Amino acid sequence: MSQPMEDRVAQAMAHLKAAEQAAASARAELDAASVTARSADRSVRVSVGAKGELTSLEFLDGKYRTMAAAQLSAAVLEAANTARAEMARRVVDVLDPLTRMTARGAAPERMGVDWESVFGSLLSETAVAKGPTAMSRLRDEIVEDDEEPAAPPGAAHGRGDGRRERQGGA
Repeated sequence: MSQPMEDRVAQAMAHLKAAEQAAASARAELDAASVTARSADRSVRVSVGAKGELTSLEFLDGKYRTMAAAQLSAAVLEAANTARAEMARRVVDVLDPLTRMTARGAAPERMGVDWESVFGSLLSETAVAKGPTAMSRLRDEIVEDDEEPAAPPGAAHGRGDGRRERQGGA
């Protein structure tokens, strides 16, 4: 038994109206969304909007005054990427159900949006459960360099400025 055409059209229109309302609600939620993150060394705080754009950048407690330029740069990038990754996860959480809607209900898993292709490695590379990222490794390397204790006078080898030279090809 086939359904009368009017019933199918009414169902499709109701589904379309529900999808439009869900999309409007998602847009309003994301328009108001903001994520704030701090660098691991707590020297920088960054806020981003729903599109990943920087909306705020703060240097905390005057720490930037004693930081090397590369260290400060790494802290800013780390905080920005952390905030952008959290916002990307929020966008996926809000929009993924909408991308799976079809005229007959929920779409099969394979019909959803490939969020990895939209956000690249941002979702996976900065996940909290994962190990260190490229940015955190860079920050750690910079911090390690800056934190090397100066050798006592007369005990330094190499440059004569109290710092050890790196061994190897680096």
